Parts: sequence; structure tokens; C-alpha cells
Amino acid sequence: MLIGYVRVCAGAQQEIPRQLRMLHEAGCDRVVTEDVSHGRWDRPELRQLLEDLRPGDILMVCELARLSRSLKEALHLLDRIAQSGAGFRSVAEGIETTGPAGTMLMRMIGSFAAFERLMLLERTGAGLANARAAGRVGGRRRKLDAAQRRAIAENIISGTSSGAEMARLHGISQPTVSRIVAEYRVISQPVAPLSL
Repeated sequence: MLIGYVRVCAGAQQEIPRQLRMLHEAGCDRVVTEDVSHGRWDRPELRQLLEDLRPGDILMVCELARLSRSLKEALHLLDRIAQSGAGFRSVAEGIETTGPAGTMLMRMIGSFAAFERLMLLERTGAGLANARAAGRVGGRRRKLDAAQRRAIAENIISGTSSGAEMARLHGISQPTVSRIVAEYRVISQPVAPLSL
């Protein structure tokens, strides 16, 4: 069975007749229409369509962007289609996964996606290494400097202030105060001499 999928961005209702005409001319037996924003990942009509696919069915779209604008999501969806034993066809781009050429094309697209992922990881790692070499440390900056942290710990250990008072005074949470005190105790503990 040839099943068409029409996805229209909110506010672009004039797109529906064009997509319906293309899919009917391509021989679709049934067409499912989804009216959602292009940024939404949750598409109930597509989810139901994927669950209903049977071996031998072909899911058709006018353009690949109607299925997804994200390469990663498109590959995930194409994989789900293949797992159900169905095929995929994009009319405008002439992409079809049912034959050997389509299978090869999808493997090439998957290889490019994997390559891009590896390049992204490499660039991220290089950027972090450069930042560390320049003396920058990742993560959020500490709200309190070393002197403030020491003062909090000493006030609590000496009994001058409670954890709740220190948390309110410095605008931090009580668990953060507890961590500061625990760190201070570890750092300030004298090291016992080794006995031989």
C-alpha cells in the first residue's frame, strides 16, 4: 500500500492542496495529514502511521523536509520504517529505499551523519582542550569565593551560625552549605604522621 504523509507548518495551509495533488499523482492509496509546527518533535499522526506500517507498504512524502528537517531524526524515522518491512519514497528528491540504489543512498547518508557526529565530538574536545590551556575551567562559575566558603564552614563548625542562616545570608541552598562544610573538614584535617 502506498501511504502519503502531508505535514504542514502552522499558518501555511495553502501547502496542503499542492502536497495532496503530488501524492495522489504518485499513486498514494491513502494520505495522512498532520498540521503541526515544524519545530515540534511530537507528531501523533506520524507516530500512528509508523505503528500501522506493514511489510510491503511504502511511506511517501512530497519532499524529504516534510518527513523531517533534522538529518538525525530523518535517519531514525527511516530506520523505523525499514524495521517494519516497509519502504520510503520522497517524490521531489527521487529518493526511494525499496531498491538496492535506495539502500545504498540511505547507507551513504547514514555514514555522513556518523562522520558529522565524530567531527562534532572532535571539535568539542579540541575546544575544551584550548579552553583548559588558556586557564578556563568548564562549568558554572562558583557563586562564592574561597574566603566566603571558609567563613561559612568556620561559622558553622564553631556554632556561631546555623546552616540555614548561612544559606539565607549567601543566597545558596542548605545542601550546598553542607558540601562546603564537608570539603572544609577534609581540607583542614591534619595529616597523621606515618609510623614505621
